[in-house]
Amino acid sequence: MTKRIFLTVILLFPMVFQTVSTSDLRAYDRNTSFGLSQNSDFSQKFKDLSISELYQTAHRYDTNKHFDTALFVYNLLIHTPVQDTEHLYIVKALNNAAVIYLRLSHFRNAYDFLIRALLLSESIQSSPHEEAKIYNNLGSVYKYFDQDDIARLHYLRSLDLFEDSIVMALVLSNVGETEFKLGNLDSAEYYINKALQLSRRQNNAHSQTILKLKALFCQSNQRYDSAFHYYGLALAEAKKVNDREKEAQILANLGHLFFETKKIDSALFYLNLSNTLAKEHDFLAIVESNYLILSDIEFSRGHHKNAFQHLQQHLALKELVYGVDIFGEINQIQHLYEVSKINQQIERLVIEQQVKQKTIHFQRIVQLILLVVLLLVIAALVFFFFQNRRLNRAYHTLFEKNMELIEFHNKTDNPLEKYKNRSLTDDTQKELLEQILAIMEDTAIICDTEFSINKLAKLVQSNEAYVSQTINTAFQKNFRSFLNRYRIREAQRLISELDTSKYTLELVGQQVGFKSQSAFRNVFKEITGITPHFYLKSVQG
Repeated sequence: MTKRIFLTVILLFPMVFQTVSTSDLRAYDRNTSFGLSQNSDFSQKFKDLSISELYQTAHRYDTNKHFDTALFVYNLLIHTPVQDTEHLYIVKALNNAAVIYLRLSHFRNAYDFLIRALLLSESIQSSPHEEAKIYNNLGSVYKYFDQDDIARLHYLRSLDLFEDSIVMALVLSNVGETEFKLGNLDSAEYYINKALQLSRRQNNAHSQTILKLKALFCQSNQRYDSAFHYYGLALAEAKKVNDREKEAQILANLGHLFFETKKIDSALFYLNLSNTLAKEHDFLAIVESNYLILSDIEFSRGHHKNAFQHLQQHLALKELVYGVDIFGEINQIQHLYEVSKINQQIERLVIEQQVKQKTIHFQRIVQLILLVVLLLVIAALVFFFFQNRRLNRAYHTLFEKNMELIEFHNKTDNPLEKYKNRSLTDDTQKELLEQILAIMEDTAIICDTEFSINKLAKLVQSNEAYVSQTINTAFQKNFRSFLNRYRIREAQRLISELDTSKYTLELVGQQVGFKSQSAFRNVFKEITGITPHFYLKSVQG
């Protein structure tokens, strides 16, 4: 603590040995990502690619550590109009570009892209997996600014959403790191060990990060042998996957560990090696941290001038990387995001209220329509009821009038009335019956459509009254029913012998004396109990 105060006091004096130019670094910050955007020839290379092809191209550059080109293509994709089904590519592009900005210590751009990705992801309701990755990266931004409480909340939110166990190992390690920084050592060890176990089950995915964190944990507990062991494993994994950023961080951690164990030469060697690698790939946050440790080393060796110079370099980089104005902008973005979320909730509530009101209005209209229809049905039923009553009364009246006419006709015109007081002897009636039956067997006579009781009376040399009396006495039937039975018997014989390819049932009805097909059908069914058509089918069967 004493040496830090001493160096800070020295900074108040005009003697400045600043070797890193802040203006140069800010110029770098402006030009690193979008220098390619001015190259129209380079833009032509990607103009004919589809959205998916642009994303795959950017991701390939990203994987191969060509961050400038990857950022250019990601930004080209982000500003390209897309279909509704392609918004997920924009979310992924924003998130991946933010990760590159994080690596380059461009925290303002990283946070801006992550918030945009989160808003778009929520609006299109993308998968929880995508939102989990965004929350994890948001936590990393706050972690760089030592806002461990906020970072921890984002990491835990990410952990709740993740379903991919490979990335879960990284999130668990991030939660463990924030717990470690907050002093929750038991919780930190739990999350770190769980992340390490999960990583080993997934072919050592993200193992360089988790092993580095495990080494830091051992170092804080002064288990130096274990710390060296885990740093060695982490460094080997970082080199295996060509992760230059993690390699530079681990080299810096090894330098710090050697300094802590009083091995100054080894500490300087690893810190300088880390600085060389970090400067080569523009990992400014690592360089800034290394200068602070180098300042402490030089001060411990009594090289105050060198210590002051390293501290100046550290402060210059810290102002650039972790400047208060940058963090203020991040807080402003966070505030705008929260306001946007509230506005979205208000808008959603308004829409839901409008939908609810429209639904109620629609339900009232439907109810009104149903009520009108019900009233119309009731009115129609009442109308038909009274109309039916009127028709029944009319039919009843008509029936009574017809009965009166029939009675009157029977009293006046019925020839039986002339002979009602006359009676036949049994012998005469028997003789007359035999004549009637003989004539009825002659189908040529009875199947004539003009055959009537009058013609029958003439053929037996009698009158209609005697003929009717004889038939009624012998068969308890009137003449028409008596005649129809003979005609239907003949029709049955004809149907049994019917050639349907030449004759029809209508022709049969005409041959047996019926003037209409309906009269033939009704009489046939009345006498036999079935229709002519069904009788024909049964005969054929």
